[in-house]
Amino acid sequence: MADNYDVIIIGSGPGGYVAAIRSAQLGLKTAIVEREHLAGICSNWGCIPTKALLRSAEIFHYAEHAKSYGLTLEGTIKPDLKGIVDRSRGIAQRMNNGVGFLMKKNKVDVIWGEAKITKPGEIVVGKSSKKPMEPMGPIPKGTKGEGTYTAKHIVIATGARPRALPGIEPDGKLIWTYFEAMVPQDMPKSLLVMGSGAIGIEFASFYRTMGVDVTVVEIMPQIMPVEDTEISIWAKKQLEKQGMKILLETKVTKVEKGANSVTATVEGKDGKTQTITADRMISAVGVQCNTENLGLETVGVKLDRGAIAIDEFCRTNVPGIYAIGDVAGPPMLAHKAEHEAVICMEKIAGLHVHPMDRLKIPGCTYCSPQVASVGLTEAKAKEQGKDIRVGRFQFVANGKAVALGEDQGLVKTIFDKKTGQLLGAHMVGAEVTELIQGFVVAMNLETTEEELMHTIFPHPTLSETMKESVLDAYGRVLNA
Repeated sequence: MADNYDVIIIGSGPGGYVAAIRSAQLGLKTAIVEREHLAGICSNWGCIPTKALLRSAEIFHYAEHAKSYGLTLEGTIKPDLKGIVDRSRGIAQRMNNGVGFLMKKNKVDVIWGEAKITKPGEIVVGKSSKKPMEPMGPIPKGTKGEGTYTAKHIVIATGARPRALPGIEPDGKLIWTYFEAMVPQDMPKSLLVMGSGAIGIEFASFYRTMGVDVTVVEIMPQIMPVEDTEISIWAKKQLEKQGMKILLETKVTKVEKGANSVTATVEGKDGKTQTITADRMISAVGVQCNTENLGLETVGVKLDRGAIAIDEFCRTNVPGIYAIGDVAGPPMLAHKAEHEAVICMEKIAGLHVHPMDRLKIPGCTYCSPQVASVGLTEAKAKEQGKDIRVGRFQFVANGKAVALGEDQGLVKTIFDKKTGQLLGAHMVGAEVTELIQGFVVAMNLETTEEELMHTIFPHPTLSETMKESVLDAYGRVLNA
């Protein structure tokens, strides 16, 4: 006899485990199915452990430049690669354990294996094709296993995986995805990064700070293509000052593998080609949704450009089946998945729910310097025919940034000239990933330029650059 639930969630990443917690909070009998590791890619192989690596790189950078801060460090400062990787993996383990604790605390049943939807309201869980919890440890005690389970509502939260280009498929040795890039056995002397989205640029930044000769190849006219062009140009200049080589409007056409290196043929927009030889290569050309082997074809769930098609409340075209997070399409961000999880569960529970406004989803890239943004870029605002005001303020005129030794940065704000509505905010510089939420809150509350200008920002803080950018949009900047 099948175990029966109100809600079964397939996948325990940021979307899945948050959905499970909110479902349980709402009094629904809940189970979550996982085939590999609790907390998903974000906590085990993505968001969190990469930030641990970048933090080590940041500390190493400060140690190397201690003299700039009036400090003398004795001896040679060298990175301990094993120690850096072990710290990152330890943090991933801690996050993994934390999600296990939350499942137990909220009385969510964990079912171990791979789920397939056999019909609306029913799944069959089979043996996982993945090594359980690899490399995180054994399956937690008290979890359920293979069998048939039923639920009134099934939520798909299976995430996404690295996309591979034909002929340039990662092999785990010479051509890496973010999995291998996160746990290198040895530090390469040279590295070629294909793709300059958040994943590509973050790894490029980490390895460059560690002293690796890094070349980034990007097919688009700017790095971090989703960002405002002005911010992207600023970030590119700073990365190049650090010694990073960046080739824009260039594509990798062929890769030849040597015994311990790769040689890539790259082609520029003018059709000219050159070869680049590096010890290792990272393929960071996006991700593809994990929609296979879920039984979607059997029950008739529709896809849209490789992702599961959903409405504003995360419902698929099949009643009782939902999808959230990366598997439901871009933007593929953990915080977007978490918010969709809450919307989905509250709608299932019959609460009054507001659909998510995708224009108010912030994006963050944790390279050095950091990049963060929300809302429309200047180009997008103009494309939409909006009459705009644009404000800018540089970190070099901010006392806290100067005191920190982090005076290279820019805050850019975009307003509707007629209404004073904040349409977008774009930032590059130290800690901007922490600052951007101020603009997100402002946009969510429909704050006008007048209210922002009358808000008191503490001094001395980096946040003052945000207010000065607003003032600049209206010809009232004070410190520039």
